[in-house]
Amino acid sequence: MNATPPAKKDESPPDDVEAGYAKKAEAARGKKKMSEKLTAVGAISSAISTEVQKVIIGKSHVIDNVLVNIMSNGNLLFEDYPGLAKTLMTNTFADALGCDFKRVQFTPDLLPADITGTNIYDAKKGEFSFKPGPIFCNLLLSDEINRAPPKTQAALLEAMQEKQVTVGVVTHVLPAPFLTMATQNPVEQEGTYPLPEAQLDRFMFKMSVGYPDRADEVEILNRRIERKKDEVEVEVITDPARVVAMQQAIEDVYVDPAVRLYMVEIVAKTREDPRVLVGSSPRGSQALLKTGRSAAAMRGRDFVTPDDIKSVAELAIAHRLILKPEHQIKGLETGEVIQDILRQVQVPTV
Repeated sequence: MNATPPAKKDESPPDDVEAGYAKKAEAARGKKKMSEKLTAVGAISSAISTEVQKVIIGKSHVIDNVLVNIMSNGNLLFEDYPGLAKTLMTNTFADALGCDFKRVQFTPDLLPADITGTNIYDAKKGEFSFKPGPIFCNLLLSDEINRAPPKTQAALLEAMQEKQVTVGVVTHVLPAPFLTMATQNPVEQEGTYPLPEAQLDRFMFKMSVGYPDRADEVEILNRRIERKKDEVEVEVITDPARVVAMQQAIEDVYVDPAVRLYMVEIVAKTREDPRVLVGSSPRGSQALLKTGRSAAAMRGRDFVTPDDIKSVAELAIAHRLILKPEHQIKGLETGEVIQDILRQVQVPTV
Protein backbone atom coordinates (compact mmCIF):
# COMPACT_ATOMS: atom_id res chain seq x y z
CA MET A 1 0.00 0.00 0.00
CA ASN A 2 1.30 3.42 -0.92
CA ALA A 3 1.23 6.36 1.44
CA THR A 4 -1.25 9.13 0.92
CA PRO A 5 0.69 11.40 -1.43
CA PRO A 6 1.04 15.15 -1.02
CA ALA A 7 -1.83 17.02 -2.62
CA LYS A 8 -1.41 17.23 -6.37
CA LYS A 9 -1.79 20.59 -8.05
CA ASP A 10 -1.72 21.00 -11.79
CA GLU A 11 -0.32 24.49 -11.48
CA SER A 12 -0.28 27.28 -8.96
CA PRO A 13 -3.41 29.35 -9.44
CA PRO A 14 -2.75 32.57 -11.38
CA ASP A 15 -2.58 35.65 -9.17
CA ASP A 16 -5.61 37.17 -10.88
CA VAL A 17 -7.71 34.04 -10.14
CA GLU A 18 -6.90 34.14 -6.45
CA ALA A 19 -7.37 37.90 -6.45
CA GLY A 20 -10.80 37.42 -8.02
CA TYR A 21 -11.94 35.10 -5.25
CA ALA A 22 -10.42 37.47 -2.69
CA LYS A 23 -12.49 40.36 -4.06
CA LYS A 24 -15.66 38.28 -3.89
CA ALA A 25 -14.89 37.33 -0.30
CA GLU A 26 -14.26 40.98 0.55
CA ALA A 27 -17.56 41.97 -1.05
CA ALA A 28 -19.37 39.28 0.95
CA ARG A 29 -17.80 40.55 4.19
CA GLY A 30 -18.77 44.12 3.45
CA LYS A 31 -17.09 46.53 5.83
CA LYS A 32 -16.13 43.78 8.25
CA LYS A 33 -12.47 42.85 8.53
CA MET A 34 -11.24 39.28 8.31
CA SER A 35 -12.04 37.56 11.62
CA GLU A 36 -9.16 37.68 14.11
CA LYS A 37 -9.94 34.08 15.09
CA LEU A 38 -9.75 33.05 11.47
CA THR A 39 -6.44 34.87 11.05
CA ALA A 40 -5.11 32.99 14.07
CA VAL A 41 -6.02 29.58 12.62
CA GLY A 42 -3.12 29.65 10.16
CA ALA A 43 -0.55 30.72 12.77
CA ILE A 44 -1.68 28.23 15.43
CA SER A 45 -1.92 25.41 12.87
CA SER A 46 1.63 26.12 11.74
CA ALA A 47 2.86 26.00 15.36
CA ILE A 48 1.07 22.69 15.96
CA SER A 49 2.52 21.23 12.76
CA THR A 50 6.04 22.28 13.76
CA GLU A 51 5.63 20.69 17.19
CA VAL A 52 4.29 17.39 15.80
CA GLN A 53 7.16 17.26 13.29
CA LYS A 54 9.57 17.01 16.22
CA VAL A 55 8.18 13.50 16.67
CA ILE A 56 6.91 12.49 13.20
CA ILE A 57 9.75 13.01 10.72
CA GLY A 58 9.41 13.48 6.98
CA LYS A 59 5.60 13.42 6.89
CA SER A 60 4.71 17.12 6.84
CA HIS A 61 1.98 16.65 4.22
CA VAL A 62 0.35 13.91 6.34
CA ILE A 63 0.50 16.13 9.42
CA ASP A 64 -1.09 19.01 7.51
CA ASN A 65 -3.89 16.73 6.31
CA VAL A 66 -4.53 15.55 9.87
CA LEU A 67 -4.73 19.20 10.93
CA VAL A 68 -7.25 19.92 8.15
CA ASN A 69 -9.32 17.03 9.49
CA ILE A 70 -9.14 18.32 13.08
CA MET A 71 -10.04 21.88 12.08
CA SER A 72 -13.04 20.42 10.21
CA ASN A 73 -14.15 18.59 13.38
CA GLY A 74 -14.12 15.29 11.51
CA ASN A 75 -13.20 11.67 12.22
CA LEU A 76 -10.11 10.15 10.62
CA LEU A 77 -9.31 6.60 9.48
CA PHE A 78 -5.68 5.54 9.07
CA GLU A 79 -5.21 2.42 6.96
CA ASP A 80 -1.59 1.34 6.97
CA TYR A 81 0.91 -1.25 8.08
CA PRO A 82 1.96 -1.66 11.75
CA GLY A 83 4.83 0.45 13.05
CA LEU A 84 4.31 3.52 10.86
CA ALA A 85 3.53 5.91 13.74
CA LYS A 86 -0.26 6.00 13.43
CA THR A 87 -0.75 5.68 17.18
CA LEU A 88 2.24 7.92 17.93
CA MET A 89 0.90 10.62 15.61
CA THR A 90 -2.51 10.58 17.29
CA ASN A 91 -0.99 10.77 20.76
CA THR A 92 1.38 13.56 19.71
CA PHE A 93 -1.46 15.63 18.29
CA ALA A 94 -3.40 15.19 21.53
CA ASP A 95 -0.40 16.48 23.50
CA ALA A 96 0.17 19.48 21.22
CA LEU A 97 -3.54 20.35 21.25
CA GLY A 98 -3.72 20.07 25.03
CA CYS A 99 -6.61 17.62 24.65
CA ASP A 100 -7.65 14.60 26.71
CA PHE A 101 -6.52 11.44 24.91
CA LYS A 102 -7.81 7.89 25.34
CA ARG A 103 -6.85 4.72 23.48
CA VAL A 104 -9.01 1.64 22.97
CA GLN A 105 -7.49 -1.55 21.55
CA PHE A 106 -10.26 -3.20 19.54
CA THR A 107 -10.45 -6.99 19.98
CA PRO A 108 -13.08 -9.63 19.10
CA ASP A 109 -14.25 -9.80 22.74
CA LEU A 110 -14.64 -6.03 23.19
CA LEU A 111 -18.20 -5.07 24.16
CA PRO A 112 -20.03 -1.80 23.34
CA ALA A 113 -20.21 -0.94 27.06
CA ASP A 114 -16.41 -1.19 27.24
CA ILE A 115 -16.31 1.91 25.02
CA THR A 116 -19.40 3.93 25.91
CA GLY A 117 -19.65 3.12 29.62
CA THR A 118 -22.49 1.53 31.55
CA ASN A 119 -24.93 2.00 34.41
CA ILE A 120 -23.67 0.47 37.67
CA TYR A 121 -25.87 -0.18 40.70
CA ASP A 122 -24.84 1.74 43.81
CA ALA A 123 -25.95 -0.33 46.82
CA LYS A 124 -25.50 2.56 49.27
CA LYS A 125 -27.69 4.96 47.28
CA GLY A 126 -30.01 2.24 46.06
CA GLU A 127 -29.85 3.52 42.49
CA PHE A 128 -27.95 3.14 39.24
CA SER A 129 -25.20 5.61 38.36
CA PHE A 130 -23.46 6.05 35.03
CA LYS A 131 -19.78 5.14 34.77
CA PRO A 132 -18.34 6.80 31.63
CA GLY A 133 -16.23 4.75 29.24
CA PRO A 134 -13.04 5.84 27.45
CA ILE A 135 -15.09 7.51 24.71
CA PHE A 136 -15.56 10.48 27.04
CA CYS A 137 -12.46 12.35 25.92
CA ASN A 138 -11.41 14.85 23.26
CA LEU A 139 -9.41 12.53 21.02
CA LEU A 140 -10.20 8.81 20.94
CA LEU A 141 -7.79 6.41 19.26
CA SER A 142 -9.71 3.34 18.05
CA ASP A 143 -6.77 1.03 17.40
CA GLU A 144 -7.35 -1.77 14.88
CA ILE A 145 -11.04 -0.92 14.71
CA ASN A 146 -11.77 -3.73 12.24
CA ARG A 147 -10.84 -6.40 14.81
CA ALA A 148 -14.01 -5.77 16.84
CA PRO A 149 -17.38 -7.27 15.80
CA PRO A 150 -19.98 -5.04 14.08
CA LYS A 151 -22.00 -4.58 17.29
CA THR A 152 -19.01 -2.97 19.00
CA GLN A 153 -18.07 -0.94 15.92
CA ALA A 154 -21.64 0.37 15.86
CA ALA A 155 -21.21 1.74 19.38
CA LEU A 156 -19.12 4.52 17.83
CA LEU A 157 -21.66 5.59 15.19
CA GLU A 158 -23.71 7.94 17.36
CA ALA A 159 -20.60 9.44 18.91
CA MET A 160 -18.93 10.00 15.53
CA GLN A 161 -21.91 11.79 14.04
CA GLU A 162 -23.89 13.38 16.88
CA LYS A 163 -21.07 13.79 19.44
CA GLN A 164 -23.16 12.06 22.08
CA VAL A 165 -23.71 8.61 23.58
CA THR A 166 -27.04 7.05 24.59
CA VAL A 167 -26.93 4.45 27.36
CA GLY A 168 -30.33 3.05 28.24
CA VAL A 169 -32.72 5.96 27.90
CA VAL A 170 -30.25 8.69 28.88
CA THR A 171 -28.18 10.64 26.35
CA HIS A 172 -24.77 11.87 27.48
CA VAL A 173 -23.06 14.69 25.56
CA LEU A 174 -19.37 14.15 24.81
CA PRO A 175 -16.78 16.84 25.64
CA ALA A 176 -15.87 19.32 22.91
CA PRO A 177 -13.95 18.91 20.77
CA PHE A 178 -14.50 15.21 20.18
CA LEU A 179 -13.13 13.21 17.29
CA THR A 180 -12.13 9.63 16.58
CA MET A 181 -8.90 8.58 14.93
CA ALA A 182 -9.16 4.93 13.97
CA THR A 183 -6.54 2.57 12.54
CA GLN A 184 -6.72 -0.64 10.57
CA ASN A 185 -4.18 -2.98 8.98
CA PRO A 186 -4.77 -3.50 5.23
CA VAL A 187 -2.92 -6.84 5.13
CA GLU A 188 -3.98 -9.11 7.97
CA GLN A 189 -7.67 -9.77 7.28
CA GLU A 190 -8.04 -13.04 9.19
CA GLY A 191 -10.35 -12.54 12.18
CA THR A 192 -11.36 -9.03 11.14
CA TYR A 193 -14.73 -7.45 10.44
CA PRO A 194 -14.65 -4.98 7.51
CA LEU A 195 -16.17 -1.62 8.36
CA PRO A 196 -19.66 -1.23 6.87
CA GLU A 197 -20.29 1.51 4.33
CA ALA A 198 -22.43 3.43 6.86
CA GLN A 199 -19.48 3.68 9.23
CA LEU A 200 -16.89 4.46 6.56
CA ASP A 201 -19.13 7.33 5.46
CA ARG A 202 -18.79 8.89 8.91
CA PHE A 203 -15.04 9.30 8.56
CA MET A 204 -14.13 12.69 7.12
CA PHE A 205 -10.77 11.46 5.77
CA LYS A 206 -9.23 8.08 5.06
CA MET A 207 -5.48 8.23 4.61
CA SER A 208 -2.14 6.44 4.95
CA VAL A 209 1.20 7.42 6.48
CA GLY A 210 3.59 5.28 4.44
CA TYR A 211 7.20 4.28 5.02
CA PRO A 212 9.81 7.02 5.50
CA ASP A 213 12.54 7.36 2.90
CA ARG A 214 16.12 6.45 3.79
CA ALA A 215 17.21 9.96 4.75
CA ASP A 216 14.21 10.41 7.06
CA GLU A 217 14.77 7.02 8.67
CA VAL A 218 18.39 7.93 9.35
CA GLU A 219 17.16 11.16 10.95
CA ILE A 220 14.78 9.13 13.14
CA LEU A 221 17.74 7.11 14.43
CA ASN A 222 19.90 10.21 14.92
CA ARG A 223 17.27 11.94 17.02
CA ARG A 224 16.70 8.81 19.11
CA ILE A 225 20.44 8.62 19.85
CA GLU A 226 20.54 12.30 20.84
CA ARG A 227 17.49 11.98 23.14
CA LYS A 228 18.77 8.87 24.92
CA LYS A 229 15.16 7.82 25.53
CA ASP A 230 12.10 6.75 23.53
CA GLU A 231 9.79 9.56 24.61
CA VAL A 232 9.79 12.96 22.91
CA GLU A 233 8.72 15.99 24.91
CA VAL A 234 5.95 17.86 23.12
CA GLU A 235 5.02 21.43 23.98
CA VAL A 236 1.35 22.18 24.50
CA ILE A 237 0.36 24.74 21.84
CA THR A 238 -3.33 25.23 22.52
CA ASP A 239 -6.25 23.88 24.57
CA PRO A 240 -9.69 22.32 23.92
CA ALA A 241 -11.57 25.64 24.16
CA ARG A 242 -9.27 27.26 21.59
CA VAL A 243 -9.55 24.24 19.28
CA VAL A 244 -13.34 24.62 19.37
CA ALA A 245 -12.97 28.35 18.64
CA MET A 246 -10.74 27.56 15.64
CA GLN A 247 -13.29 25.04 14.35
CA GLN A 248 -16.02 27.66 14.67
CA ALA A 249 -13.87 30.30 12.95
CA ILE A 250 -13.71 28.08 9.85
CA GLU A 251 -17.40 28.86 9.31
CA ASP A 252 -16.39 32.42 8.31
CA VAL A 253 -14.44 31.21 5.25
CA TYR A 254 -16.20 32.40 2.08
CA VAL A 255 -17.20 29.79 -0.52
CA ASP A 256 -18.12 31.21 -3.90
CA PRO A 257 -21.26 29.73 -5.57
CA ALA A 258 -19.11 28.54 -8.50
CA VAL A 259 -16.84 26.65 -6.10
CA ARG A 260 -19.89 25.13 -4.39
CA LEU A 261 -21.11 23.90 -7.77
CA TYR A 262 -17.62 22.50 -8.44
CA MET A 263 -17.83 20.41 -5.23
CA VAL A 264 -21.29 19.11 -6.12
CA GLU A 265 -20.17 18.24 -9.65
CA ILE A 266 -17.23 16.18 -8.34
CA VAL A 267 -19.49 14.22 -5.99
CA ALA A 268 -22.22 13.78 -8.63
CA LYS A 269 -19.66 12.36 -11.08
CA THR A 270 -18.86 9.57 -8.61
CA ARG A 271 -22.47 8.40 -8.93
CA GLU A 272 -22.35 8.47 -12.73
CA ASP A 273 -18.95 6.83 -13.30
CA PRO A 274 -19.46 3.45 -15.04
CA ARG A 275 -16.76 1.86 -12.86
CA VAL A 276 -18.54 2.77 -9.62
CA LEU A 277 -21.26 0.62 -8.06
CA VAL A 278 -22.09 3.04 -5.22
CA GLY A 279 -21.09 6.69 -5.41
CA SER A 280 -20.54 9.21 -2.65
CA SER A 281 -23.39 10.31 -0.41
CA PRO A 282 -24.10 14.00 0.30
CA ARG A 283 -21.72 13.59 3.25
CA GLY A 284 -19.01 13.67 0.58
CA SER A 285 -19.91 17.17 -0.59
CA GLN A 286 -20.22 18.27 3.05
CA ALA A 287 -16.73 16.89 3.67
CA LEU A 288 -15.37 18.83 0.68
CA LEU A 289 -16.98 22.00 2.02
CA LYS A 290 -15.61 21.63 5.55
CA THR A 291 -12.11 20.46 4.67
CA GLY A 292 -11.80 22.91 1.76
CA ARG A 293 -12.56 25.74 4.18
CA SER A 294 -10.03 24.41 6.70
CA ALA A 295 -7.35 24.06 4.03
CA ALA A 296 -7.93 27.67 2.95
CA ALA A 297 -7.80 29.01 6.53
CA MET A 298 -4.58 27.12 7.24
CA ARG A 299 -3.09 28.82 4.17
CA GLY A 300 -4.02 32.22 5.57
CA ARG A 301 -7.09 32.92 3.40
CA ASP A 302 -10.74 33.58 4.18
CA PHE A 303 -11.94 32.21 0.83
CA VAL A 304 -11.84 28.81 -0.87
CA THR A 305 -10.27 28.24 -4.29
CA PRO A 306 -10.69 25.18 -6.54
CA ASP A 307 -7.13 24.17 -5.64
CA ASP A 308 -8.21 23.82 -1.99
CA ILE A 309 -10.89 21.38 -3.11
CA LYS A 310 -8.44 19.45 -5.30
CA SER A 311 -6.04 19.08 -2.38
CA VAL A 312 -8.62 17.28 -0.20
CA ALA A 313 -10.85 15.54 -2.76
CA GLU A 314 -9.21 12.11 -2.77
CA LEU A 315 -8.91 11.93 1.02
CA ALA A 316 -12.50 13.06 1.54
CA ILE A 317 -14.28 11.10 -1.21
CA ALA A 318 -12.38 7.95 -2.26
CA HIS A 319 -13.35 5.82 0.76
CA ARG A 320 -17.04 6.56 0.14
CA LEU A 321 -17.04 4.73 -3.20
CA ILE A 322 -17.70 1.05 -3.90
CA LEU A 323 -16.32 -0.15 -7.22
CA LYS A 324 -18.02 -2.74 -9.40
CA PRO A 325 -16.61 -6.25 -8.80
CA GLU A 326 -14.94 -6.52 -12.20
CA HIS A 327 -12.93 -3.35 -11.53
CA GLN A 328 -12.04 -4.44 -8.00
CA ILE A 329 -10.63 -7.67 -9.49
CA LYS A 330 -8.52 -5.62 -11.91
CA GLY A 331 -7.00 -3.81 -8.94
CA LEU A 332 -8.49 -0.39 -9.65
CA GLU A 333 -8.25 1.96 -6.67
CA THR A 334 -11.01 4.40 -5.77
CA GLY A 335 -8.37 7.13 -5.52
CA GLU A 336 -7.64 6.68 -9.22
CA VAL A 337 -11.32 7.23 -9.98
CA ILE A 338 -11.30 10.49 -8.02
CA GLN A 339 -8.20 11.71 -9.86
CA ASP A 340 -9.86 10.90 -13.19
CA ILE A 341 -12.96 12.83 -12.14
CA LEU A 342 -10.86 15.85 -11.13
CA ARG A 343 -9.38 15.88 -14.63
CA GLN A 344 -12.85 15.64 -16.19
CA VAL A 345 -14.71 18.28 -14.19
CA GLN A 346 -14.23 21.81 -15.48
CA VAL A 347 -12.53 24.08 -12.97
CA PRO A 348 -14.60 27.22 -12.33
CA THR A 349 -13.20 30.60 -13.33
CA VAL A 350 -13.75 33.87 -11.53
